[in-house]
Amino acid sequence: MASLSKIENWPVENAAAVVVRADGTRAGSYGPTDRRFPLASVTKPLAAYAALIAVEEGAVELDEPAGPPGSTVRHLLAHTSGLAFDEHRTMSGPGTRRLYSNAGFEALGDHIAKATDIDFPEYLRQAVLEPLGMTATELTGAGSPAKDGVSTADDMARFAAELQAPRLLARQTLTEATSVVFPGVSGVLPGYGHQRPNDWGLGFEIRDGKAPHWTGATSSPRTFGHFGQAGTFLWVDPEAGAACAALTDRAFGPWAVEVWPPLTDAVLAELGQGH
Repeated sequence: MASLSKIENWPVENAAAVVVRADGTRAGSYGPTDRRFPLASVTKPLAAYAALIAVEEGAVELDEPAGPPGSTVRHLLAHTSGLAFDEHRTMSGPGTRRLYSNAGFEALGDHIAKATDIDFPEYLRQAVLEPLGMTATELTGAGSPAKDGVSTADDMARFAAELQAPRLLARQTLTEATSVVFPGVSGVLPGYGHQRPNDWGLGFEIRDGKAPHWTGATSSPRTFGHFGQAGTFLWVDPEAGAACAALTDRAFGPWAVEVWPPLTDAVLAELGQGH
């Protein structure tokens, strides 16, 4: 795809990207797609997918207690448990504010590990990574479900295909996860400021009408995905019938705010799906 050549002008040393159509085929790729990059918070959609599989397997339920008092698995996935960003400290009542929380995803991982008697990094491997052939992807370091993933663009292409044509989850479950949960709740989108509303699904951020945003001006409101502080992103645009993942070795900052949306708009235009 010619549009991916825009990455050549990004102020990063290394980058890899893939665009995946709804049928799972690649529309294009850029850079060393087999190179492993830290995912940072793009780990969260992978962890959320494992959690949803745990729900379908009957190991946990979305509305069972998990996290701080009054919170549930659903609250943790939707960043509405009330837990602080990086501390296991309660900042608000469950369901009242969208407090983006690494601590919430770590509480989620602990909850699933106890329910399944399998450490979360291993549960993620068995439930998601191994079935999808994502052999280069794992949780490293402390194994945080919030931020410790490493992966390749090739592996993220496999996940992007799954998010468009699910094999590991029922379509209904994925539809719920990529629709707004606790609508109308406001909060801060890291790097982009306070947003009313700040819409999320279950582990996936929902584009809706947010402005400013890290996706494109022509991205459909149904677009969902995640970006990470490692300079990484993954979006799926159901209206365009395509997904895009980009991994870099430069931390998120003003450079990403500037160059990510034009890349997305160029990809959508090349696919003939700009809105």
